[in-house]
Amino acid sequence: MAKKRIGVVLAGCGVYDGAEIHEATLTLYFLDRAGAEWVAMAPNIDQHHVVDHLTGQVVEEHRNVLAEAARIARGKIRDLAEVRASELDGLIMPGGFGVAKNLSSIAFNGAEAEVNPDLAVLLRDMHRLNKPIGAICISPAVVSRVFAQMGVTVTIGCDPGTISAIEAMGNRHQTSPADGIVLDEDKRVVSTPAYMCGSGIAEVGRGIEKLVSRVLELAN
Repeated sequence: MAKKRIGVVLAGCGVYDGAEIHEATLTLYFLDRAGAEWVAMAPNIDQHHVVDHLTGQVVEEHRNVLAEAARIARGKIRDLAEVRASELDGLIMPGGFGVAKNLSSIAFNGAEAEVNPDLAVLLRDMHRLNKPIGAICISPAVVSRVFAQMGVTVTIGCDPGTISAIEAMGNRHQTSPADGIVLDEDKRVVSTPAYMCGSGIAEVGRGIEKLVSRVLELAN
């Protein structure tokens, strides 16, 4: 039996300006442990800004999202613009502030955010082909923006501001603990809060493990 191919969208490298490394690594680990093939991808664009993760301060430096994400994928990564939904059986988006700053403008514009056009096309094509989408941490807000007014149900845990933005997009939010998942069976979207409300890697990992398992179950 052929391995299921699951795309993993990365937003850089580092929680404050890129992909959340724990969430990204756990996603890759659980996919590999389950015998799936992961296809890492990121947009070939500049980061919104660069944050010194020791001090939390923005620094005068420029970094590329694809080049930074390659650190997590050990160089095994593709330009998001070149990946097609037809190549994949499912798609997962780990979180991190890069999702809200690099892949979208959720951090700045909330319910009126723009989403990277290549990511938006890929998400819509995955939905059109009835393929599952997993969204971790802040990523459900991006999925909600792409699927605005579709009534999709997602979770980002219990953050009031992001919940309000999701509902303003015409979608539904369901509260969940960090180690839980929410499934919109009709839209084939699985989400988990992860570090939106999680206190540690073990708790977050339990939710991500459940999400990966459900995405693989839904993948054709």
